[in-house]
Amino acid sequence: MRHMIKNAAASRALAALGLVVSLSLSPATLTSAFAQTRAETLRYVTGAGINTLDPTMPGSTREAFALSLSTYDRLVSFGRKQLNGKWVFDLDAIRGELAESYEVSPDGLKITFKLRKDAKFHDGSPVTAEDVKWSLDRAVTANSLAKAQLLTGSLTSPDQFKVIDPYTFEVTLPKPDKLALPNLATVYPIIINSKLAKSKATAEDPWAQQWMKENTAGSGAYTIETFKAGEQAIAKRNEDWKRGPNGQQAHFKRIILQSVPEAATRANLVERGDADIVIDLQPTDAAALEAKGKLKVISTPQYNAITFVSFNNKIPPFDNPNVRKAIAYAIPYEDIFKAALFGRGAPLYGATWADGKAPAGTFPIPQPVKLDLAKAKEYLAAAGMPDGFSTTFSFNVGQAGTAEPMAALIKESLGKIGIKVEIQKMPDAQMSTAINEKKLPFFTEGIVAWLPSMDYFYRNFYIGAIRWNYSSIDDPKLTELAQAARFEPDKTKYEAMGRELNTMHFELMPQIPLWQPSQDAVMAPNIEGYTYQFHRQVDYRDLSCK
Repeated sequence: MRHMIKNAAASRALAALGLVVSLSLSPATLTSAFAQTRAETLRYVTGAGINTLDPTMPGSTREAFALSLSTYDRLVSFGRKQLNGKWVFDLDAIRGELAESYEVSPDGLKITFKLRKDAKFHDGSPVTAEDVKWSLDRAVTANSLAKAQLLTGSLTSPDQFKVIDPYTFEVTLPKPDKLALPNLATVYPIIINSKLAKSKATAEDPWAQQWMKENTAGSGAYTIETFKAGEQAIAKRNEDWKRGPNGQQAHFKRIILQSVPEAATRANLVERGDADIVIDLQPTDAAALEAKGKLKVISTPQYNAITFVSFNNKIPPFDNPNVRKAIAYAIPYEDIFKAALFGRGAPLYGATWADGKAPAGTFPIPQPVKLDLAKAKEYLAAAGMPDGFSTTFSFNVGQAGTAEPMAALIKESLGKIGIKVEIQKMPDAQMSTAINEKKLPFFTEGIVAWLPSMDYFYRNFYIGAIRWNYSSIDDPKLTELAQAARFEPDKTKYEAMGRELNTMHFELMPQIPLWQPSQDAVMAPNIEGYTYQFHRQVDYRDLSCK
């Protein structure tokens, strides 16, 4: 990073970095933000923008989630593990963040947290159990994203949260729920400086949601120095935060976060050294930069995400499982994987199952399907449609980089068995509305499970009249089994339930899993510590510069 740059020179330097800064920023702020050496400042560019400082607000972007992880603490956080040689978050390793320790009662109905006595909010006030109580009450009461997420861990009412003493806090569950504790590590249950937030609340806004959109009341590793929604944020290290590995501070003194909508521009910035890390490049750009060998590229299959082709199981002819199976055997998987992703991901096709039974109880697992046009025609005939039919295939234009070649190859292949496909390219808002209203018969989308347990996938994506049940499947047996698995404590029985659900999924074919796309983190060679996180963003606290 260049040394002390003043006023107009600062703006020119920012332009050289590809970073556009609001003219409202003072010269002192510009000078302060860019006077650090490159080893002290992390420059991060992203295609989307940070639209709020409160991650619980409806419509919050993933970039907002990432920043909030650094500005707010939670009671606990996920550990990490190696998966195929890459560091990823570990759902089963929960460690304390604001909690110095925690204990689950033998009956699984109480979780008791002992808080760190040295933890302070950014204004210097201590973090107490009263703050935790107010924060979690807000999470399950206010009109926010937090309420629906915490519901998946049986956290639904302020009555479940109890202050024992200033540094001891208790959560009570109606029945043992294996996802209660992991839910407290997600982005939503932030611990808020309750005195500060309450001072900004109003009768119409008792949880200070309007104020917290553009202000923070946290205790995290960073404070916000400047913020312009949708464009940029500059975060400054909280020198009092020492909750990293071995009680360390965050490595970087500042983080510059900038929205750069064009993927090619982001690729150029990181290649030139004007950005230190980027994670949302096109697969083509990531592959090209990796081939040059000058940057570090960590390509991690998103093990909690799935890209799929989905049918609306209630719209003819897709209400017929034989039609769905016909299409499953008419998809040119390998050609799509190469054309859309350049092979950057983990395939979910081409497996071999003995006797058609699922070999594992985890989800997702590779499916025993491959391109077989003869079998596809047999299923069409069994459906009573030997001559095929006409349909539409829809995708979000925001996903055109991968969805467009996918759609073209599907159209071509399905035409060989008599299914005529019209491709629909839909703007994000239009497609979101159509999905909500269950109007799309045949389309591609993706799902992400922050808590990627088998039952979480099935309960959130294959049950009920909700948006995330993309296929609109309504199978009583599958529903009953998925709900029972949620509370099954016996690991052997839980695994057996998973194998049965996976077998049912294949037999019903409500949608066709294609792959788990890789997240390509492209960074300067001296950046260390990158870990793939559940929210598919960078945790800046993980990173350092050697």
